[in-house]
Amino acid sequence: MTVKIRLTRKGGTKDPHYRIVVADNRFPRDGRYIEHIGHYDPCSNPPKFVLKKDRYDHWIKVGAQPTTTVKNLVKKHARP
Repeated sequence: MTVKIRLTRKGGTKDPHYRIVVADNRFPRDGRYIEHIGHYDPCSNPPKFVLKKDRYDHWIKVGAQPTTTVKNLVKKHARP
């Protein structure tokens, strides 16, 4: 079982909102997931990004692989 940290799309047409979830690689993009660890709203000004950093670090430690998009968002919005 490969576990990924990825985005699922929510919201309506031309108004996307995304959840950051931990899901099995075999599940569909907007399907079942293991845990919801944050959300991302690219349409607000400035874009809103919320992440439970402790849960993200936990899942990375146990072997979950973030997608390229999630990795870039975390890197961009990480506070030192």
